[in-house]
Amino acid sequence: MKEIERKFLVKDELLDVVKYLQSKKIRQGYISDLDGKTVRVRTKGDKGYLTIKGKNSGISRDEFEYEIPFEDAGQLLLNFCSKVLEKERFDLIVGEKKWEIDIFHGKLEGLIIAELELGSEEEAFEVPSWVREEVSGDVQYYNSNLIQKA
Repeated sequence: MKEIERKFLVKDELLDVVKYLQSKKIRQGYISDLDGKTVRVRTKGDKGYLTIKGKNSGISRDEFEYEIPFEDAGQLLLNFCSKVLEKERFDLIVGEKKWEIDIFHGKLEGLIIAELELGSEEEAFEVPSWVREEVSGDVQYYNSNLIQKA
């Protein structure tokens, strides 16, 4: 399956909007990160996931995600991941698109990234006023690199 994703830094004013929304706590780590290809384990709320992602080609890449038992995900994070990234995710609908807003915690406190999955790289979408700048192609904002600062 192809993942086509755009990432954006956002203005602090977005915090006034998301504080009224439900969120899910996310903990994630990387079992493998080799040449831009990753194997990630994540807990999101009360669910666990194992995700395999291919190398980026623009804003697209192969992605395969599988739900696994929450307890297994916790054990994988504990025993196979040297660092764990923690963030809170809020879903916000703008126009007809779901934006995923990630507020990072720990050493990444203060970082807020909005992600938007698209059906094609050319797909048009409404850019909300709280978007500061696009960072889709900036590797320093890939979670697999952010975790090094966590």
